[in-house]
Formats: sequence, C-alpha cells, structure tokens
Amino acid sequence: MPDDFVVTPWEVKGSVDYDRLVTQFGTERITPEILERIRKTTGELHPMLRRGVFYSHRDLNWILDRYEKGTPFALYTGRGPSSGIHIGHMLPWFFTKWLQEKFHAKLYFQITDDEKFLFKDFDNLEDATKVGYDNILDIIAMGFDPKLTSIFLDTEYIHHLYPIAVEVAKRVTYSTTLAVFGFENANNIGEIFYTSIQAAPAFLPTIEAGKEVPVLIPCGIDQDAHFRITRDVAPKLGYPKPALIHTKLLPSLLGPGGKMSASIPESSIFTTDTEAQARKKVMNAFTGGRATVEEQRRLGANPYICSIFAQYNYIFEPNDKNLAIVEETCKSGARLCGDCKAELWEKVRPWLKAHHAAREKAKDHVEEFVVRDR
Repeated sequence: MPDDFVVTPWEVKGSVDYDRLVTQFGTERITPEILERIRKTTGELHPMLRRGVFYSHRDLNWILDRYEKGTPFALYTGRGPSSGIHIGHMLPWFFTKWLQEKFHAKLYFQITDDEKFLFKDFDNLEDATKVGYDNILDIIAMGFDPKLTSIFLDTEYIHHLYPIAVEVAKRVTYSTTLAVFGFENANNIGEIFYTSIQAAPAFLPTIEAGKEVPVLIPCGIDQDAHFRITRDVAPKLGYPKPALIHTKLLPSLLGPGGKMSASIPESSIFTTDTEAQARKKVMNAFTGGRATVEEQRRLGANPYICSIFAQYNYIFEPNDKNLAIVEETCKSGARLCGDCKAELWEKVRPWLKAHHAAREKAKDHVEEFVVRDR
C-alpha cells in the first residue's frame, strides 16, 4: 500500500483513497445500472447504496443474474470479537439486515474468536470467546430473523469449518499469503493459516444444501484480501466464487484521516456507551467549521471533512432531502456546528436507547441464533 494510507484486515491508517483501492484490489465500482437492477428487485435502494457508502463489489451482477433466474443466494458476514462494538463495526450489519429482509436470504455470521487470539488482541483464547458472546448480543439486537440466521464462533463450530479450511489451506501457498497480507518472519503460523478458516463459511451453504448456492459477502473494503484468496480457491474445490459488496469505513469522530477504532474510545460511539458518554463524544466531535461564528456565517463550513456530517450520511439521516438540507445549509453558513451536533444527538440518543433495550433482551435469545458442533 502507498505510504500515505494503509488498509489491511487488521489495520487501517491515514486518509483512505477509496478510488485507489478499487484499482489496487481489482474490484469494480457499483454502477448506476447495478443500482437500478437492485431497485427493480427490492422496490427501493438502501441509503448506503444510494450514497455510495457501499461502493465496490465482486460479481454482484452474477448474484443478481442467478437470483432473477430463480436461484436464491445466502449471506455471509462476520465479526472479530473486541472489547466493544461501535457503530463503525455495524455498517455491514445494517445493510446485511436489509438484504436479508429484501431477499429472504439465509445469513451465516462468523465470530472469529480464533483470529483475535492469534493476532494478539487477547492473551488467552477463553477471553476472546467470552467477548465474542458479548458481541453476539449486539448482533441479535439488530433484529435479524432467527429462522434465517446462524451465528457461530470458530472455536465452537470447528468440526464444520476445519475440513473445509484444510481443503483451502492445501491450495494456498505461503508465497500467496506473503504477497496478499505482507506477512513477515515474525508472524506466527496460526496467522498464516487463519484465512483458510475465514474462507470456510463461504462454502457452507453449498455443502449444507448439497447443491450450488451463490453467496454474497457484505463487508468492509479492508476485509477484501481474505476473500480474494477464497475466490481463487473456490473453483479448485468445486464451489462457486463468493460475491462481495464492500462498504467504506466510518470516519472517526476525532477528524479526517482515520476510521472509528475500538482502541481509541473517543473516536467512536459504542453500543454500550451511556447516554452521557455518547453525547459527550458527539458534542466534542471534529467538524468542518470555521474558527469563528462570524467567519462561518460568511464563508460557510466544509461538510466533506466533518465527522458529524459523516454520521448523518452513513447512518442517521435516511431521508435524502433532509441530508441535502444539512449539506447546503452547512456550506452556506446558515447552519452552525453546535446546532448540527445537537440535532445529530437527537437522532443518536433514541437509537442508542432502543439498542440498549434490544441488547438486554437478546440475552434470552442467544440459543435461537448460535449454532455449535453436535
């Protein structure tokens, strides 16, 4: 990657050039033609599609071709357990829930407790698994259909995953992992093997059905590397290549040049934040405002570097007309940053309160969603 920014499955630094990633990763832009195909099928477009938050793909046309000919597809996404879930983690989840509802698709949700242990996020595996179960509460709280959703932790579903992972691993060379992930001599062998585990759920739907099942993976663009390998291996194993649809990464509340990060609490709104904590983060967030009120009234502000406007654009303002008003009044100087923050908080607050309640109720429904080896 260029020196000015870094995007890997485990690290994102700097101001990401998403156009450059399309070229470097070899993905395709989501075109107006693809959007129209989706709109015709679903009756509407999710705001993240309309606004280019989900902007890149692999084989999305193929998924739509198969669906239009009567072949349903499965969804696969995942989560690497961390000490807390923030709204940046949830971008693919919001969209995946919409896809599940619109296409009545079975969802396979992988919790990669092994990955987080191998890549040094936890000192012991038990802690990674425990945090994984805590993160599952946030997934259930999203409102996924329990009849169409299977959530599994790698270490508890390994009997199903490992035979597939071994088949994948045999067909991935060490030199490929070096080229794709930039591994070095200091990387442990578990890290080198891990992508084989992340590939496995992409083939589970076909194995379970006993026939070819297309799979669509909504994920952050930073996760694409794993699935480049998955797609390369799929034909060698007799499986269809999984299709992908990539989201941009939610900008940090601390300003341009970074994404929301669990390791920097002030950068993110966490689902377990109290209202006081979340409000403080919103009210202290970086904006594109001017140094003084007079200057902003006269010259306007810059919404395109503003973390508050990003929250509106990505998640909290589904109405395009209302978003346009926020954008134009910001640029004209009619809107001040304090007002914008207060208005955003009035959208975040009820969402956070509702999620807290849903998360608490989710504790009684874990067994409806989680599948384990039997």
